[in-house]
Amino acid sequence: MTYCVGLCLAQGVVMLSDTRTNAGLDNISTFSKMQTVENPGERAMVLLSAGNLAITQAVWNLLQPGVWLNGTQQRLTDVPDMFAGAQLVGAAVRAVQAMDGPSLMAQGIGFDCSLLLGGQIAGQPPRLFLIYNAGNFIEATRDTPYLQIGEHKYGKPILDRVLTFDTPLKRGVALCMISMDSTIRSNLSVGPPLDLAVIPTDGLGIAFRRRITEDNAYYRIVKEGWSNALRDAYLNLPEPDLLLRSDAGG
Repeated sequence: MTYCVGLCLAQGVVMLSDTRTNAGLDNISTFSKMQTVENPGERAMVLLSAGNLAITQAVWNLLQPGVWLNGTQQRLTDVPDMFAGAQLVGAAVRAVQAMDGPSLMAQGIGFDCSLLLGGQIAGQPPRLFLIYNAGNFIEATRDTPYLQIGEHKYGKPILDRVLTFDTPLKRGVALCMISMDSTIRSNLSVGPPLDLAVIPTDGLGIAFRRRITEDNAYYRIVKEGWSNALRDAYLNLPEPDLLLRSDAGG
C-alpha cells in the first residue's frame, strides 16, 4: 500500500508521498512514487502514484513519448493546461488497462491504479487532480484544497480540521508531514523515506524537492511534537464527571 497527499493552496502546491512497496510481509522495497515534469518559467508538475507498481510505472513510461488524446499525440511537457494534463494521464491509464487488463483479470488481479497530478502552467492558476483507475478524475477546490490516494483514512482528520485554501505554504508542508506521520503510525504498509515537492504560485518551477529519511531533523520534530501535543490535549480535557453521574439526563 502507499499514501500520497497533495495540497492546492493560494500560495502554491505541496505534494508528499511515501516510498514503501510491499508484496507480502517478507518482501518490502523502496520505490519512489513521485515523478516530475518541469520547464522552469513555463510549467512545473508533480505526479504521485498509488496502486499496483507495475501499472503505475507503465502509465509513466507511456507518458514519456506521448499519448494520443483528441486526435494528437501529446506529452505533459506540451499540454496547454493542467486540465488537459489530467486528461492525458487518464488516457495513459486507459491505454495500460487495454493492454494489461485482460491478462491481470485472467490471473485474478484487479486493475489498481490512482494518481495525483498537481502543478501550474504559465498564465494559469495552480491546480490539483486525482485520476482514478478508469481514467476519469476530480479536481481539488477552494472548499476542499487537498486530495489523497492510497491508505488515506489515517491522515485525513488533521486536514479536515485545520487546512483551508489560505493556509500558508510552509504550514501546508507541516500539515502534510503530520498527515503522513499519522498514517505511518497506524499502517505498516506505509513508511519512509518520504518524497516532498513544493511548487509556489507563479514560481513556475519546483522550488523544493527532497527525500526525507527517518533521521531528518524536521521529521523527528513533527513525529515527537505532534505526539506530545495530542497527549497533552487529551490530558487537559475535563474528566467526564457530569456524563458519568447517575442523575445526568440524556
